[in-house]
Amino acid sequence: MFELKVKTRFAGAHQLAMVGRKCENLHGHNWQVEVYVKGDQLNDAGVLADFGDIKRAVRSVVDGELDHKFLNELPAFADTQPTSERIAIYIADKVQTYLDKNVDEKIVVSRVMAWESDDACAIYYPAPIVMK
Repeated sequence: MFELKVKTRFAGAHQLAMVGRKCENLHGHNWQVEVYVKGDQLNDAGVLADFGDIKRAVRSVVDGELDHKFLNELPAFADTQPTSERIAIYIADKVQTYLDKNVDEKIVVSRVMAWESDDACAIYYPAPIVMK
């Protein structure tokens, strides 16, 4: 089993009800996101996957959908709060969908870390996917 990681950042604001007094106010974070992918087989070039492909997948979600947004207003969070945990789930699901459609290698998202500050993050481990 091999695992690769890419990191990126985005700025986003949210407002969380019933979490804590400070979090109920509109506030923003400079989020750091770490996305891990795993797989069993190296390709003919001797790599699990091209880092560029993984970075494009992550950027399509982070830059294209989350950066400089009020996260509460996004359709993905219309019926739920954009907590760090739910942001990690959202990124994992969207990145996996992108990889499935655009990358030949059989890789799966193994975890996503959504850091809302230097010392606080949520880690999401998607359910294991049976490798084809």
